[in-house]
Amino acid sequence: MTKRVYGIGIIGTGLIADFHAKAIREIPNARLVGAFNRNQAKAADFVSRFGGKTYASQEELAEDEEIDVVCICTASGAHLEGGLAAIRAGKHCLIEKPMEITSGRCDQLISAAAEAGVHLGVIFPSRYHEVNINIKAAIDARRIGTPVIGNAYVKWNRSKAYYQSAPWRGTWELDGGGALMNQGIHSVDLLQWFMGPVETVHAFAANRRHTEIEVEDTLVAILKFSNGALGTIECSTASYPGSFKRLEVIGTEGTAIGEENDLLTWAFEHELPEDESIREKYSGKQLSKGGVADPAAISFIGHQRQIEDFLEAIDRGGEPGVNGIEGRKSVAIIEAIYESARTGQSVRLPHRQD
Repeated sequence: MTKRVYGIGIIGTGLIADFHAKAIREIPNARLVGAFNRNQAKAADFVSRFGGKTYASQEELAEDEEIDVVCICTASGAHLEGGLAAIRAGKHCLIEKPMEITSGRCDQLISAAAEAGVHLGVIFPSRYHEVNINIKAAIDARRIGTPVIGNAYVKWNRSKAYYQSAPWRGTWELDGGGALMNQGIHSVDLLQWFMGPVETVHAFAANRRHTEIEVEDTLVAILKFSNGALGTIECSTASYPGSFKRLEVIGTEGTAIGEENDLLTWAFEHELPEDESIREKYSGKQLSKGGVADPAAISFIGHQRQIEDFLEAIDRGGEPGVNGIEGRKSVAIIEAIYESARTGQSVRLPHRQD
């Protein structure tokens, strides 16, 4: 049976839009129809590289009958406007992380999509990497036993030029935060996906290198999960030369530790026959430095898999792997962490983070 081919439009043509375009190019039942950027020269350059046409406004793009899905790749604090334009035009909407910079703005998108009857998804490609899929499956099978500690480390290097590359970078209004909201959010999402809802946080934030920006370049948070486990997040864009992001899940009967797309530890009290092959397959396979010092160095394969999942959800009428409710969770956790860092107090999250 031939799959329906979906026309896709992209709002925002910065660096992250390139990953979307490269992913779309590899998906047989997807085609890039066109793109919009307020800077028409940038939009023209984008379509010269990837194909399609340009639009005079995001509303014009959203109303194009050739477009079924709109990918939002603008500055984080402008996701709401582009998302609502797409949703109100009856288009399915796939939004880059973070979904928006506050949970309240996320809620507006979730409500609008539900009212319009369209699919809403949030880009978290790390969930689609095989190492993380295996870790999640082991946790769901209770192979780690009772969860004890979950740790996330994102110690990356970003230059001054990175923050000067666009006027919205490093601002609360459009970036929504610093190292945690932008670089660390992928690990925040994975940590809560693995460990479950966060109950309480206590955090400290600082600017150790990038003192010219409004937001933090370094943050440390302590977490208590609803299931009683504890955890930490360490995140920075001030670290030289930077290191691979790392996530640890430790339980009473097992430990799984991933570093980028590599599996460092896969150890369980009750060994299964397939464990050795999993260790062999995913250990020592690092092919690049990921986003450690260069945000352009990441692979687009996670985006490709997630866009494929999103289109399959539309086909079957089900929910994508990371829908609006899932995408909101990391934003709510980060909001609480920022509040704690600002007030110096522990912050308890709402019981329902969705």
